[in-house]
Amino acid sequence: MVDTASDLNQRIAERVHELRAARALSLDALASKSGVSRSMISLIERGESSPTAVVLDKLAAGLGVTLASLFDAPAAVAHASGPVSRREDQPQWRDPASGYVRRNVSPPGAPQPMQIVEVHFPPGRRVAFESGVRDVCVHQQIWVLEGAIDITLGEQRHRLRKGDCLAMQLDGPTMFHNPTRKTARYAVMTVTESPSRRR
Repeated sequence: MVDTASDLNQRIAERVHELRAARALSLDALASKSGVSRSMISLIERGESSPTAVVLDKLAAGLGVTLASLFDAPAAVAHASGPVSRREDQPQWRDPASGYVRRNVSPPGAPQPMQIVEVHFPPGRRVAFESGVRDVCVHQQIWVLEGAIDITLGEQRHRLRKGDCLAMQLDGPTMFHNPTRKTARYAVMTVTESPSRRR
């Protein structure tokens, strides 16, 4: 089963509202924490907007979760889905700004701190994530499966080719750029760590 754009917009709407309510954040409070306007958050929660990856990443940072978490089914459904994520059930989403396609691979109900996402990144495109320090510590590893991708962390640029893997922490501006004429495909492994565990 492949999710349509409207299905995913509705799923994102439910997740953002659910996560905001769980944290007892008003629209104004989340707007302040995320840097996303109150009106945009309201549109997203009503399923009336097709937000970009950059906007969703800001919301995820403001909510203290990963970007992948915003594509999960509501908590009650996720916990009932079990430890296996079937290929046909994995939500796939296209960023309306860059055209990159991401697929949540990990089972949404698994009680583990890691998430795996597969990304298809079109040739010549780029995405710049602006989020800085987060309430939770987010570690990522990017493993290139096909093609090549440039990842810039602050002032450092890394050219990754097939088989290369980059370990990074999401604590500052990050840019993804495909400088080639072929689609890049890579896996993103994300682990979150609460501030209390950081020593």
